Amino acid sequence: MKVTEYFDNANGKTLISFEVLPPLKGGSMQAIFDTLDPLMEFKPPFVDVTYHREEFIYVKKSSGYYEKTAIRKRPGTVGICASIMHRYGVDAVPHLICGGFTKEETENVLIDLNFLDINNVLALRGDARKFDGKFIPEKNGHHYALDLVKQIDDMNNGNYLDANIENGEKSNFCIGIAGYPEKHFEAPNMDRDLAFAQQKVEAGANYIVTQMFFDNKYYFEYVKRCRAMGIDVPIVPGLKPLTKKYQLNAIPRLFHLDLPDDLANAMVQATTAEARKQVGVEWCIQQSKELKAKGVPCLHYYTMGDVETIRKIAEAVY
Repeated sequence: MKVTEYFDNANGKTLISFEVLPPLKGGSMQAIFDTLDPLMEFKPPFVDVTYHREEFIYVKKSSGYYEKTAIRKRPGTVGICASIMHRYGVDAVPHLICGGFTKEETENVLIDLNFLDINNVLALRGDARKFDGKFIPEKNGHHYALDLVKQIDDMNNGNYLDANIENGEKSNFCIGIAGYPEKHFEAPNMDRDLAFAQQKVEAGANYIVTQMFFDNKYYFEYVKRCRAMGIDVPIVPGLKPLTKKYQLNAIPRLFHLDLPDDLANAMVQATTAEARKQVGVEWCIQQSKELKAKGVPCLHYYTMGDVETIRKIAEAVY
């Protein structure tokens, strides 16, 4: 079933969903199952599976020189999504990214997903590689998430890269995209950021999942401005608890967002690791309860492998 159909059938009830990381190369599906098994009691209708593009490391050769070598730390998501759907009977939402893929490789992934009856995808540009100063697309790949959305929508209409294909099989993908309540860091201002989101919706995107935020006012303002522009697709808040002291600096730096003074001060004043974790958990619980009371379509939790914390939050909210 499509993600948006779950929203339509919920009759105003706020659903819950989770996002999981693929295991590192050499790992097993048991890592995914260990994360999801304790969360299935909350009956998520769908689970997102992230994708991480290749990175580069420098390997010292016998000559003494270093060679730049590509590695893929986390495998792709197609098999993981199929395994999740088979084990739990829930829909899986694979993340598709521009980085590291040609248009042809993207089309082949979409064909595989369609064969597996995986009807939902989240279309993202993806991050720049660690040592690149900016995002660099693959040769013959997409520069922007907008282009990826257009390719997925083309397949939904039976149009493939090979123009000689006539009466091509029409896929049936529900397309999600990312939203940024505090603005994508590369956008010059919020107006332009919202304009990019509007273009993706006009190109075929069906719903938006936001980046994490820690002050609900940013989410509510984001939704208000989207609606004013005519963006009428469901907008799902993405949530992650702050649980460690180092995150006070790391999360704003990595995700380009603000932490509320009350949250930051409470984290600083907490004297133990457990106390700091409790501060973050309680903050996320209160965020979740307010959003749920306002009737958001779904609360989407970024698990980041910390199943115990996410389960504690879900128990308090659901």
